[in-house]
Amino acid sequence: MTIRWNVLFNLHSDKELALTLCGSLDLREGQLDMRHFPDGESYVRVLDEVKDLNVVVLADLYQPDHRTLPLLLLAETLRDLGAKEILLVAPYLPYMRQDKRFHGGEGVTSRYFAQLLSRYFSALVTVDPHLHRYHVLSEIYGIPTQVGHAAPVIAEWIAANVNNPVLIGPDSESEQWVSAVAKQAGAPFTVLSKTRRGDREVEISVPHLEQWLNHTPVLVDDIISSGHTMLETIVHLERFGLPKVVCIGVHGIFAEGADMELIDKSARLVTCNTISHPSNAINIGGLLATSIRELA
Repeated sequence: MTIRWNVLFNLHSDKELALTLCGSLDLREGQLDMRHFPDGESYVRVLDEVKDLNVVVLADLYQPDHRTLPLLLLAETLRDLGAKEILLVAPYLPYMRQDKRFHGGEGVTSRYFAQLLSRYFSALVTVDPHLHRYHVLSEIYGIPTQVGHAAPVIAEWIAANVNNPVLIGPDSESEQWVSAVAKQAGAPFTVLSKTRRGDREVEISVPHLEQWLNHTPVLVDDIISSGHTMLETIVHLERFGLPKVVCIGVHGIFAEGADMELIDKSARLVTCNTISHPSNAINIGGLLATSIRELA
């Protein structure tokens, strides 16, 4: 039976997401007093009655090390005040990269983080988590999970905003995802060959692109972190004489000023509002609302 959610508490940086969810799911937006004491400890106060209610917590988990503890303290407070079910909506889900023990002595932190959240929440909804060696989140999460896929909303944006696009995926792992976006956008696509030689060194080989010289190249990736893959790809595309590229990412992390470099080198930089950033042009609020409705 589908749970009727009653109230939403917003810890996310993008207020538009909270408004979309409240409107789509007929939720009341709850009020919080969350701040820090002078010694850095978190203060949490819930200003609404939550006893016997089902609660949604919308949380920005970008830079998770300083956001997770307040989130868990809020979840424990809600439970202590009598909330029934507590749903975590985390548009960007961190701690997915360490999915095996690559070197002796390492922790498999993706599993530990999943176990931690599973202790505090009844269910989890997210968007395009970085699943590499895991096939589904239920392999590591002990609670019901629902994953929303941004491909349809990205395809819709491309179809409405890019003239004669050709989609370009950064590597072979992206082919299935990029092909889905291209199909829904009614555009051709190609995928690059990428060899990573270190955290910051990426070698790109570009397929024959002569047939796309009259198209607008659109680089699409799930996560833009250092931006080095996209920047290296842009250099290669410029050599072919293609128009300036449009760069699109689901999650814009943009480490060490990568966003400024991409803005300088591309026609436009666009991201979904899973992580708050000036490049946010694609609202995934409707996608999240659908995922919440579909949560088993």
